[in-house]
Amino acid sequence: MKIETVRGGLCAVRGVRAYGIKEGHNGLALIEGQGQAVGMYTASKIKAAPILFTKRQLERSEGQIQAIIANSGCANSFTGEQGMRNAEKMAELAADSLGVDEKEIAVASTGPIGKQLDMELIERQLGDVVKGLTSEAAGSTTAAKAIMTTDTFYKEQAIRIDTDNEERVVIAGIAKGSGMIFPHLATATATMLSFIYTDARLSEEIQRASFEDAVANSFNMVVVDGDMSTNDLVLLVSTGQGGAISEGDFKEGLNFVCKELAKLIARDGEGATKFIEARVKGAASVADAKEAAKSIVRSPLVKSAIFGERPDFMCGRIIAAIGSCATVSDVDPSRIFIGLKGEDKDKISAVKNGEFMDLSGVPREVMKDKEIFIEVDLGMGESEATAWGCDLSYDYVKINSG
Repeated sequence: MKIETVRGGLCAVRGVRAYGIKEGHNGLALIEGQGQAVGMYTASKIKAAPILFTKRQLERSEGQIQAIIANSGCANSFTGEQGMRNAEKMAELAADSLGVDEKEIAVASTGPIGKQLDMELIERQLGDVVKGLTSEAAGSTTAAKAIMTTDTFYKEQAIRIDTDNEERVVIAGIAKGSGMIFPHLATATATMLSFIYTDARLSEEIQRASFEDAVANSFNMVVVDGDMSTNDLVLLVSTGQGGAISEGDFKEGLNFVCKELAKLIARDGEGATKFIEARVKGAASVADAKEAAKSIVRSPLVKSAIFGERPDFMCGRIIAAIGSCATVSDVDPSRIFIGLKGEDKDKISAVKNGEFMDLSGVPREVMKDKEIFIEVDLGMGESEATAWGCDLSYDYVKINSG
């Protein structure tokens, strides 16, 4: 199997058209592509209207979908019965515009919580978006830009897989997310949204199993600020207009796309000056490794030390973050190793056999890079996991206090 990055974003997938517009803080995107859909939604106990509505839609249509309509500038969250009626209205408007069944429209929203949607604005914008629908690359890009909130750049990824049996499959996605990023996505989880399409011919069982695996190892491993949104949503739609593919090859390709989108979200964390990748290995279980890795990138103290370029502070805080994981098995401090690496520098040993190394002098230069890679070996087993995040800067407070 060969994986190749290609241009076109969502529109590289056969059977998909898209477009979006942005007016100030208010944007609207429409993605058209008939197929089998599976979704994962926020685990928040207070779910926004579009989350409840879209989950119900997929149940009503038995997973069949014609289009996704998504707005930015208003989360339609904590909006009561009127919020549900507005989500339904968004689906109705999209269905009427495309001439399809209303129950096969998914709805997503992102923005401030607690205010009602401006339905007149959405209806007006939708007219322009429908006119612009295209299978050209610009369609995916404009849709990705339309759903941005505090994001500083749009996020899209597309790959083509040439399988061993000479079939070709495309997997592509767009995403948004910059703040309020600590997804807990489950089949029953500024917001994290991602819409992923593929033209692969595959069963619903393989689609769902691959999707759950990919999300668990990508979006659920991103932490910007540790706050969970009421609107987190990821949808995977298969148009079935491409080639056949094995479960293993599809999983590998889908994991690649989801991880690349997840890392883009981490790089664009609100106020971020540095991207962080934390890899924990030598754990007693995969669950332990995941919890420890997320604890590291979630810690405000670790994030602050990275912003301040202080490895001497950071390592002690990493130890504290690991030790605070309630679900992680017992750890032997004498077995812990911590290594640090920048973008273009060799890895340095910060903690070895449970002892701090001398971090004065040249090794501190590693912290000046824009990408910081942390490797932790717990020495307790064979399992590992990777999480992604960003530092905590003054600008994060400015963005979220104004």
